[in-house]
Amino acid sequence: MIALENVTKRYGSQTVVDDVSISLGEEGVTALIGPNGAGKSTLFGLVGRLLKPDGGRVTVDGMDVATTASSTLATTLAVLRQDNHVAARLTVRDLVEFGRFPHSRGRLTVEDRDHIERAISYLDLDAYRGRFLDELSGGQRQRAFIAMVLAQDTKYVLLDEPLNNLDLRHMAEIMRLIRRMADELGKRIVVVLHDINVAARYADRIVAMRDGVVVADAPAREIMRPEVLGAVYDTPVDVREIDGKPVALYYG
Repeated sequence: MIALENVTKRYGSQTVVDDVSISLGEEGVTALIGPNGAGKSTLFGLVGRLLKPDGGRVTVDGMDVATTASSTLATTLAVLRQDNHVAARLTVRDLVEFGRFPHSRGRLTVEDRDHIERAISYLDLDAYRGRFLDELSGGQRQRAFIAMVLAQDTKYVLLDEPLNNLDLRHMAEIMRLIRRMADELGKRIVVVLHDINVAARYADRIVAMRDGVVVADAPAREIMRPEVLGAVYDTPVDVREIDGKPVALYYG
């Protein structure tokens, strides 16, 4: 379990995460949603030790994120940021190999190579293993990064806005892969999303943030109600049933 206890993050006089206590990673896919500036990506960064809290504590299966060795934490928690500054002239296989570094420390074993091959195959990247990242489409490149975190073989996977700059087809493709990883491989995935309908379609649980606090936390269908979404986004939201699934409609 990922646990946040009274976690606060400030930038100067602005509080962007305000005394948040919540547990994550108890089910397959948890989506973090909310308007811009709600604190979603900051919360993500605090869990992934990309940011240091100004108050409170974050633990992963009882390990304090602030004090646990990086090499130990990285065998339990994999983090994929939305801004991946990786050399474009890496091949897909080179990238996926990075996922094994917490285990191999750069000296790949037979087991490491097995994990790499399984991740490449699972993400359907066999035909692209020798291609450079800048030769791939946006969807292919995102699959390669997800293969890297899959090769890391952790219980928890954090994905920060993995659908950015993808078209509809590739968005659906990536979310289906995330859902499969949770269902077939038992991964506990926390994903930051902007699209509430995507969250409702693929997540088990939705955590909604606004102004640095958690304002709703429930199974996806319970979040998809006009009064809940209206309070989260401060705008009228209608929810309709289409083919038995809730769909949010919002207008300017």
